[in-house]
Amino acid sequence: MPAFCRMFSILVVTVFLASCLAMPIKDPYSYSSAVGQGGGTPFASYGEGRITAVRVWEINNNYYYYYYYYYNSNAYISGFQLRYGSTWSPVFGSEGGLKQEIELFNDEAIVEVSGKYNPADYICYLVLTTNMGRTLSAGLPNQVSFNFYPVNVGNELRLLSGRFNGAGITSIGAHWGLVYMEGAGNSTQETALETVTPVF
Repeated sequence: MPAFCRMFSILVVTVFLASCLAMPIKDPYSYSSAVGQGGGTPFASYGEGRITAVRVWEINNNYYYYYYYYYNSNAYISGFQLRYGSTWSPVFGSEGGLKQEIELFNDEAIVEVSGKYNPADYICYLVLTTNMGRTLSAGLPNQVSFNFYPVNVGNELRLLSGRFNGAGITSIGAHWGLVYMEGAGNSTQETALETVTPVF
């Protein structure tokens, strides 16, 4: 093969590889749109590092009557709190009712958020599932189902957003992404501030 042909082949391969490097990288973040009635104050959780624990408060109003049992499905999520690294976020909603809590192991992450919501008022049921198959569930499985999960393989829950009022969580959405465990780019605060629209 003449030297000119070899040089041309090297040039073609170099241009091809350079064009591959210039191709846009797929967005590593995704958003599962909020479900629920959506009244009240907007919120978005934020913190430094990976989510390491979650607390969820549930109101479970089952009424018993003397002559017969009457089942009232008025159960809903009153509030929740996420821990990023070793620091707890504020409580979104209220701490009313029964508290459920899960502490995540090293290398464990939340990879699915599911549950049920009442279109007229509150999130009724919330289930957080980890990549190790463990779950935290709160509330009662009534009303309309939802299921949130990341678009991209390897992503995990970075923050929850939505709205709450004085009694409970009225809407919820999930934001997914990668966690860079060293260096910058580890905070969700900027995303949280972009997510929450002010109420006027």
